[in-house]
Amino acid sequence: MTKQSPADLAPRILASDRRALARAITLVESGRAEHRAQAVELLDTLAGEGRQALRIGLSGTPGVGKSTFIEAFGMMLTAKGLKVAVLAVDPSSARSGGSILGDKTRMERLSRDPNAFIRPSPSQAHLGGVARRTREAVSLCEAAGFDVVLIETVGVGQSETLVAEMVDLFVLLMAPAGGDELQGVKRGIMEMADLILVNKADGDLKPAAMRTVSDYAGALRLLRKRPQDPEGFPKALPVSAMEENGLEKAWDEMTALAEWRRANGHFDQRRAEQARHWFEAEVREGLLARLRQDPEIRAKMRELGDAVASGESAASAAAAEMLEQLGG
Repeated sequence: MTKQSPADLAPRILASDRRALARAITLVESGRAEHRAQAVELLDTLAGEGRQALRIGLSGTPGVGKSTFIEAFGMMLTAKGLKVAVLAVDPSSARSGGSILGDKTRMERLSRDPNAFIRPSPSQAHLGGVARRTREAVSLCEAAGFDVVLIETVGVGQSETLVAEMVDLFVLLMAPAGGDELQGVKRGIMEMADLILVNKADGDLKPAAMRTVSDYAGALRLLRKRPQDPEGFPKALPVSAMEENGLEKAWDEMTALAEWRRANGHFDQRRAEQARHWFEAEVREGLLARLRQDPEIRAKMRELGDAVASGESAASAAAAEMLEQLGG
């Protein structure tokens, strides 16, 4: 990996060299200090190119058919001549091994498509690390000339919030359900969604899927109107990944929403806010890393942590003492 310098990789990525893109993503995933320095240099070089893709976050509970949907949706987009990258955020992989995109054979057709690129998430990493790597992988895919970047999340709560901070559109993929299941959908995730797609709207499940679409549409109407949305958004639609029905309609709605936001200044404003968010997150991570490397600070943190754990000190008081020492 160290033999491939940022100066070598950058022009190859800009020329849409897939092997260079894969190497670059491996570089940003590496935890080694020298690789991190190279990754930062590469990302800074590519940032000046200003290439943009439409970033779409996709979440849904296990069993909803995300892999089938992504393959069918991706194949539809590549048939239109678009280049599609699929990335994943899987904070659970360190615990369970993670099935999300864990096996590209589940998207065999799309993985063979010359206009598609599929990258599973790194395993054995904490959520913040996965989020940073995914965000940087998105930037690399944009630099490589991809038109659409799909970011799949396992659907465990916090990962949705992180993905929402790196995408232009957030899509929830749901299964046909009854009223009880609808009640179980977290309001926070509903509020993040730009589109809710009810999958499996085919065969015996089609009537249930259409009822579910109606239920979600009613629930969305009760949410507070967002300034970044035109009339009618967010909305719920039926799709069938298996029969490949409703995919064109879903894409039309996504592009219509993105174009409206561009025309009204919300798109660029959101991108700017996200860039600032990740800059501040990087600074926080860097400061914490430096603190952890200082043996005196580590010892003091342990001492105060033990005091809090034993009930000798309140957490707020111990934190104030620690911060006072750092400030001094």
